[in-house]
Amino acid sequence: MTPPVTDTNKLRQEPDYPWADTLPALGHTTSVAPGVRWLRMPLPFALNHVNLWLLRDQLEGPDGSLQGWTAVDCGIADDTTRAAWEQVMATELDGLPVLRVLVTHMHPDHVGLAHWLTQRWSHPASAIDPGFECRLWMSATDFAAARLGSRADTAMGGDAAAAFVASHGLTDAHALAQIRARARYYASMVPQVPATYCRLMDGGVVDIGSTRSGGRHAWQCLAGYGHAPEHIALYSPALHVLIAGDMLLPRISTNVSVDHLEPEANPLALFLASLERMRALPADTLVLPSHGKPFRGLHARIDQLQQHHADRLAEVMAACAMEPRTAADLLPVLFRRPLDVHQTTFAMGESIAHLNALWHEGRLQRQRDQGVYRFSPAAR
Repeated sequence: MTPPVTDTNKLRQEPDYPWADTLPALGHTTSVAPGVRWLRMPLPFALNHVNLWLLRDQLEGPDGSLQGWTAVDCGIADDTTRAAWEQVMATELDGLPVLRVLVTHMHPDHVGLAHWLTQRWSHPASAIDPGFECRLWMSATDFAAARLGSRADTAMGGDAAAAFVASHGLTDAHALAQIRARARYYASMVPQVPATYCRLMDGGVVDIGSTRSGGRHAWQCLAGYGHAPEHIALYSPALHVLIAGDMLLPRISTNVSVDHLEPEANPLALFLASLERMRALPADTLVLPSHGKPFRGLHARIDQLQQHHADRLAEVMAACAMEPRTAADLLPVLFRRPLDVHQTTFAMGESIAHLNALWHEGRLQRQRDQGVYRFSPAAR
């Protein structure tokens, strides 16, 4: 049963959590809206879970209408996640198949098992129509990035990534060795991506739902930038539900990073602009995030995230005004907790993103000395 809409006066102040004391157990689901179910999969990181969504659906197959589900995001490719999916498919789908797999973006916790799931439900043994193919739906940019990253001959990290963070001041030998060793890290969690897909685009509409179970609804595609190349969130006006992916998280700020593949990028400006476009959605929208719990208070959370980054940018400016700083110098300024190697990699990307944002605005200048970039206030 869907909880009642929260008072809009409260929405302006603080996000509200209708399922504050509820978490789906591994291999089980929780209903959060008509035809929408929430499930969680474990992750082997400090951020130890990802939320996935099942939408009751029907599609036209070669021999007529097929009843089933659309899965939104997949989890990483490991035995624990596969086993949890098998339990979900055995006990939570009302005996119906997965008809399509819709992926918000190319990060491993979202696309890792897309190939396995689509193959699992395209084989004749799946008991769907033998001529039916369970297809991946995804943005073109993220599909291409995921395909590239999953290739055995492609290094998404390794020496190039280590050299990049070293050029921004990271000198810890252990951390650099760990980054070099992660050349095939992405492919270890995304070993294969389907060869074909259906393209999702900003402004597009995907009809999802079943005439036998609550009707069909138009889900609007909202592209977001800065966290991934072309992240797609989904909004249903009829249900007042936003499947936000990683663009809008309730308790933590989305990772916005610069990496060695696009060293002069300005993802923070792109991310903040994407957030602002989401403000056009109604205040009572139920937000389904990829991490944390579903919440209402979309506008309040956008305000919080914008203020968070404004504060961090002010702190970066103040630190650089004291003396020229590298991105590594700014880690204690931006992150006030111990960081493991996995977190340090993301933290360096975030630090560079904040510096690049100020550099692109003309508020900072950068100079390279002995192969290392340092940033200081631009001359006026």
